[in-house]
Amino acid sequence: MKLRFLFTIIALMMFSFSSHASLKWGATGHRTVGAIADQYTSKKAKRQIKKLLNHQSLALVSTFGDDIKSDPRFKKFETWHYVNMDFNETYQTSKKNPEGDLVTGIAYCKTIITDSKASDEDKAFYLKMLIHLIGDLHQPLHIGREQDRGGNDIKVQWQFRDTNLHKVWDSQMIDSYKMSYSELANNTSYLTKEQVKTYQQGTVIDWVNATQILANDIYASTKPGENLHYAYSYKYLDVARTQLQIAGIRLAKVLNDLF
Repeated sequence: MKLRFLFTIIALMMFSFSSHASLKWGATGHRTVGAIADQYTSKKAKRQIKKLLNHQSLALVSTFGDDIKSDPRFKKFETWHYVNMDFNETYQTSKKNPEGDLVTGIAYCKTIITDSKASDEDKAFYLKMLIHLIGDLHQPLHIGREQDRGGNDIKVQWQFRDTNLHKVWDSQMIDSYKMSYSELANNTSYLTKEQVKTYQQGTVIDWVNATQILANDIYASTKPGENLHYAYSYKYLDVARTQLQIAGIRLAKVLNDLF
């Protein structure tokens, strides 16, 4: 049953890719996810979220998980941003990081947010982390291989400038598109209510396994040292945009369920 569900998700994702006009995400990507999620979040959830976040928007707080990386007090959260998996693995069969990963980090955030004994300050902190981590889950190279650190060690060029594959997906491809996060959020593909519901089905682990399928395709399609430019954007920019849309839709589902 789960396998059939996973194939359904992938088929719907590929349909979305082909129906367009033809990433950690960086700040633009994360803010896009937050802005899209706001379109699908219930009024009840919005009221409670607004209270916890002191009226800050989902888009504004979406970069929180990266903003705190320079503070040594939060070093323990570094492993929460990714999952390491080889090509032939699923999350269930992969070797788990004893320090935690995206899946365990998201679960912990939910635990604190729903804990009646937790302070509003702690709930706000972990709500911001949750918003960020759901975004990270949908950047394909955050579900990458340990040996190249999710593409960080795969050196390529972007528009003739040295970089790495992970960074291309985090920010460079999206930022080269020259749209703000609000423009990206307001120019997503049309989805029926049934399509939205399909994307929102499943568990966090199902979503991780689906994202890894995209990661495997990216690995297979990119050569170390390759100069990635317009042809690469033509092939993958709509994939990235679709991932941002799916992330926002699923983030809204997670928030609606919590609140």
